[in-house]
Amino acid sequence: MKLSRRDLESRLGAFALTRAQRWLVRKSSDQAERIGERLGRLIWRASKKHRRRALANLALAFPKMGAPERERLARKVFEHFGRVTADFLTSPRRSKEDLEASMTVEGLEHLDEALERGKGVVMITGHFGNWERLAAWLSTHGYPVTVVQRDVRDSSLNQMVQSLREGPGTKVIGRGDAARPIIERLRKNELIGILPDQNSDEIFLPFFGRPAGTVLGPGVISERTGAPVVCCWCVWLGPGRYRMIVEPILLPEPGYPTKGEGTMRSIHRSLESIIRQYPEQWLWFHDRWKNARRKGVL
Repeated sequence: MKLSRRDLESRLGAFALTRAQRWLVRKSSDQAERIGERLGRLIWRASKKHRRRALANLALAFPKMGAPERERLARKVFEHFGRVTADFLTSPRRSKEDLEASMTVEGLEHLDEALERGKGVVMITGHFGNWERLAAWLSTHGYPVTVVQRDVRDSSLNQMVQSLREGPGTKVIGRGDAARPIIERLRKNELIGILPDQNSDEIFLPFFGRPAGTVLGPGVISERTGAPVVCCWCVWLGPGRYRMIVEPILLPEPGYPTKGEGTMRSIHRSLESIIRQYPEQWLWFHDRWKNARRKGVL
């Protein structure tokens, strides 16, 4: 049976990541980060598609930024995500004490306040900073975390990623069949981690002043179950140093009749705010405005 190009790329990616992990786990954390940065620079040079997408998205979001500055920023984005990938691949050797020593925490009382309501928490983060460390820190510190993940095409790669996420005690459910297990876990007063910052076509909401295709699910779940929404971010501060920021319980923007829209507008506002502070730590090479262009709303 002939493999499609996409399936072939997926299998090659799984093979490469498996080999990379075996090599990286023998390196120190600082060495792994530097190797990841070099990997990011390599992908910047090799992937014209992602390089052009990152630059185009930055031009949309920061129209007053000069082209040389956008290019410098885009290079840092690729370095950052190379670093995050290397850090994730070396996570099996990381203890609770290692996570604690590398992380300063702000606003954890907001998460505790949300859990005290007894209806679970819709915990929002994004493809920003080091979201994998965020889940790992919470799981190793006694918080019942379940993350909703988008399954990848290759089953072995999917199993590898899920195993790495579950290592610290985090539970994982696939996005395709997530509705019922999400409700069940919220009823048990657990945290449901969702990353709603990728392209969709459910509704088009402002993001960096441009309409972006957005999912409604997190807002709908919160409104139907009464589970409060809390935005959490994990910012990379420098080699081996991170800051976890937990924001106060999110209030939906009032006045929108579509279920979930007010909450998603507030989530966009929070996400955009943290990205503006650390623009090199968000996934600019993802085609966030793809459906907005296709639908003619951009």
